[in-house]
Amino acid sequence: MKTLDLIDSFSEFKEYKNIDRETLMHILEEVFRTALAKRYGTEDNFDIIVNIDKGDLEIFRNRTIVEDGQVTDENTEIAYSEAIKIEDDFEVGEECSEPIYLTEFGRREILAIRQNLSSKIQDYEKSLIFQKYKEKVGEVIVGEVYQPWNKEILILDEEKIELVLPKSEQIPTDRYRKGDTVRAVVLKVEMKNNNPVIVLSRTSPIFLERLLEAEVPEIYDGLITIKNIVRIPGERAKIAVESYDDRIDPVGSCVGVKGARIHGIVRELRNENIDVINYTPRLDIMVQRALAPAKVSSLKVDEEEKKIEVFMEPDQVSLAIGKGGCNIKLASKLVGFDIDVYRTGDEDSDDVELKEFADDIDEWIIDVLINIGCDTAKSVLALSKEELLSRTDLEEETIDEVIRILKAEFDDEDGDKDANKGNKNE
Repeated sequence: MKTLDLIDSFSEFKEYKNIDRETLMHILEEVFRTALAKRYGTEDNFDIIVNIDKGDLEIFRNRTIVEDGQVTDENTEIAYSEAIKIEDDFEVGEECSEPIYLTEFGRREILAIRQNLSSKIQDYEKSLIFQKYKEKVGEVIVGEVYQPWNKEILILDEEKIELVLPKSEQIPTDRYRKGDTVRAVVLKVEMKNNNPVIVLSRTSPIFLERLLEAEVPEIYDGLITIKNIVRIPGERAKIAVESYDDRIDPVGSCVGVKGARIHGIVRELRNENIDVINYTPRLDIMVQRALAPAKVSSLKVDEEEKKIEVFMEPDQVSLAIGKGGCNIKLASKLVGFDIDVYRTGDEDSDDVELKEFADDIDEWIIDVLINIGCDTAKSVLALSKEELLSRTDLEEETIDEVIRILKAEFDDEDGDKDANKGNKNE
């Protein structure tokens, strides 16, 4: 075998690797130069000719012709008597090119060449994958679930490249089985142990931004700008949008006719409630819009402390805070200030803070009620049992007991007042 026939000897690399033929030939040349350097001490005086069309490779060693007996380095010099055996018209001082055949390499050398070639191709493929997805960071991709695990899901793209969707980047209500289609955004790409790790996310605000761009042409075209997005994945999201064209309603464009545009996104995000807000540079107005559907009576801004005190009617407080406090948390993130809510009617001296009932009501139950904006006894009693059930995760028996304890407090106060009145009459 006088030339290396790549089509026969290395067909598996050409057929099954995602590398173009020309690149494969360059890798092959590099691998053989490494083998030549190891065999002869240097590869500087070798020519390697790769025929891309035919798929073969030839190696020539170039040596200077010297007088017989004057050879000092057999790799770079050749005796005159040996040179004329290759070509009879050679003369001393000329350069002699001699072909190197595959048969001159031992079995171990050939095996090492094949292993080196396989390693080089794998490394090149990994770098291709890394570069490809490095450019896709922030883009939405669609893949198929290959293997769901407890801590992460292994996903394959259309080219069978492995992607990872960690549990922390999944919406809490996401449930996937093998073969399911997944849509997510490329969050980051990194090399670990010389392997590219592509991490996806469905909880990132960027994912929601890309979904909006896909559903709302005005955003994709730049007519509407997304100023900020904040999310509690699977629960609620707030989006501040702005249009520089007075003829375009940014909120209406994002929601669509009868919510047609936003409904598809809501379904993709597992029924995550999405509030689209018209952005304004005026902080006071922005806070009022961010706290919707609650109505703000007044507010006080502390620029230095980055805090805002918001005052509203008692029946609006629970709306402002939202279930589990998610509404006020998102509003704070959206405007970039910590928001504290106060009742305008807190002057009622007969009311009692819930924390005063720590002896009768478990502390965790009090925390749940405070999270929905009910931090006093009367604020809890102002809500019906049905509202308390819908706004909290408490059981009906627990709510009944809380109401009983709170009512008993005021019944006792009323009894004391009546007794005092009776004493005075006497």
